[in-house]
Amino acid sequence: MPKHSKRYRELKKRVQNLPPLPLEEAVKIVKEFNNTKFDQTVELAIRLGIDPRKADQMVRGSVVLPHGTGRQVRVAVFATGEKAQQARDAGADIVGAEDLAEQVKQGKIDFDVCIATPDMMKIVGPLGRILGPRGLMPSPRNGTVTNEVAETVRQFKLGRVEFRADAGGNVHIPVGKVSMSEQALIENIETALQTVRALRPAAVRGQYVRNVALSATMSPSVKVQVA
Repeated sequence: MPKHSKRYRELKKRVQNLPPLPLEEAVKIVKEFNNTKFDQTVELAIRLGIDPRKADQMVRGSVVLPHGTGRQVRVAVFATGEKAQQARDAGADIVGAEDLAEQVKQGKIDFDVCIATPDMMKIVGPLGRILGPRGLMPSPRNGTVTNEVAETVRQFKLGRVEFRADAGGNVHIPVGKVSMSEQALIENIETALQTVRALRPAAVRGQYVRNVALSATMSPSVKVQVA
């Protein structure tokens, strides 16, 4: 196990015996962890009552956080012609086709999200071995292979976050920065929770949302009451 810092261990003592708290109280405590030299990311962790080994119980999706993630997202778009111009007008940081593919092959991956129009997949497809391991490969399933490039770019710029359940049935969603206001974090978290709840697979029986916790990048987690 990794050895935690003295700061982390002291914070852990404060929260380890706490029962699950109302969301407002949990957010207040996590914001008190804002004593590092950088602006920590606040992460929402949700343990679901699913069996992720079964295709009909997999949970994955995306959510547009009303107050954004607190970080600037760099968006690259594979498109040409009118779609390329629409992407630029919507705020895409990098737009290209063969030239952008060549940059990726050379290891120049200066973006956090990659979007492609369907006709560009013949160029993007061979980049899967590079973009896939980084979680950047465009996919129709998560909406990043689309002709609606302008709207998709705007969503990611506003704070759209992709998520999927891991092998243990847990979903992790970044919901902001500790420097954000309590109200902004609460509204982001509530939106994320509502989105995950709406994705409940029909095959799931019993309690769907089992446990909820909040944490910051360099800080321990705080348990949140499950409604």
